[in-house]
Amino acid sequence: MIVGMHFSVAGKYYNAVERAHELGCNALQIFAQNPKGWRVKDLDDGEAQTFRRLVSDYGIEAVVVHTPYLINLASPDPKLAWRSRRAVKTSLERADHLGAQFVVTHIGSARGRDLDDALKTVSRGLDEVLSQEYDAPLLLENSAGSGHIIGHTVAELARIIERCKSADRLYVCLDTAHAFAAGYDVVAAHGLESTLDELDRLIGIDRLKVVHVNDTKVALGSHVDRHYHIGMGNIGMEGFRNIVNHPKLAHLPFILETPVDDSCDDECNLRTFRSLISPQRHRDTENLGR
Repeated sequence: MIVGMHFSVAGKYYNAVERAHELGCNALQIFAQNPKGWRVKDLDDGEAQTFRRLVSDYGIEAVVVHTPYLINLASPDPKLAWRSRRAVKTSLERADHLGAQFVVTHIGSARGRDLDDALKTVSRGLDEVLSQEYDAPLLLENSAGSGHIIGHTVAELARIIERCKSADRLYVCLDTAHAFAAGYDVVAAHGLESTLDELDRLIGIDRLKVVHVNDTKVALGSHVDRHYHIGMGNIGMEGFRNIVNHPKLAHLPFILETPVDDSCDDECNLRTFRSLISPQRHRDTENLGR
């Protein structure tokens, strides 16, 4: 399996690779720029080269870059919309510099606007972003749907992709906590199957490239974004057992974005997640990879 976590790049970018290796991960996710600000520091070529070398040396199979939290591709404010597009472009540029395989982005908020108008703004913004060629594909992440946040349904993601001239370069990241909060019952086997079937029907299961694996403290359909420790929230052990071992997710990178507190840390969450992988799942993955 391809399993990793979101790691800090504080100090040097390659510190995240070292930490991933220490925890036995073969995938990792990072912010390639300030997640809570617009200022962007230069990325040193030597640092990027060391990052890429360590990724290769340690056998890291998937590097995911996440765009900053401030992005709102649906904003009617020209300045915020421009900053948002520029931030996505910067993440894509840095992903290529670092040799990352994927860039994941949140979409933003309609903020009281007509939803259809907001989705058109998003699609136009994505077309501008993708007017330049990048090696790493751009993945749209589903949301929990709090307030006017866009992308909590598969149908909304599908509408955005369908309206893009660059639709063939857009993919999807599925966040388990967001899906549950949005009303998708990924806990039960039939609910997970229904969710993946809807994704396949409206977007195409082949467009699903990364899974953000997070439990949640909130109720089904609450539209609140609250990540929690694997198996300790409302998705629970059986829910994640179904997710981890689903054959349609066999070769996708699983990225944990779980909190660190007195009850559980990174090692604890990874240990729990790995304990849910069935022996048959190991054999199926090996056979699919041949």
